[in-house]
Amino acid sequence: LADRKSHNRLRDYRPYLKQAEFHAAGALHRERLLMAGNQLGKTLSAGAEIAIHATGRYPDWWQGRTFDKPGPMWVSGVTGESTRDTPQRILYGPLGAPGTGMVPKDAIRDYSLRRGLADTLDTLVVRHGGGADIQAGDTIINFKSYDQGREKWQGPTLILVWFDEEPPPDI
Repeated sequence: LADRKSHNRLRDYRPYLKQAEFHAAGALHRERLLMAGNQLGKTLSAGAEIAIHATGRYPDWWQGRTFDKPGPMWVSGVTGESTRDTPQRILYGPLGAPGTGMVPKDAIRDYSLRRGLADTLDTLVVRHGGGADIQAGDTIINFKSYDQGREKWQGPTLILVWFDEEPPPDI
């Protein structure tokens, strides 16, 4: 039971009021900011939202935007190390413990590692949907860092980008 619970943290996520307002604001606003003090759940709530959209597993309490099909997402931080240590850990769990983050273990389809930085994901492939009106498919999450430079941020059309910390103006 404990093992099953540790591999599906998303199922037990319940936002407090400020987090719930942040999630709900996504229904009306393309850009949002959750600003609060240290260790108050900003990163956890952002990770939960990414996992909800990536999997298509919208909880009963959800009032934010929904996606009925998968789409590409980027998750980012200041450096490769900080992206690995915070957003990657919140979403995936430690590299040796897949599914202990917000993305449930049964939804993790595949991953690839980033070159040159130990234990760092480049891409996470997440099973999306397959029930009710949510189409089955795969969500591709790419992990980026601001220290890679602006050029690495050009290109594809995305459905969602998570900036774990404020990015520099050129990004």
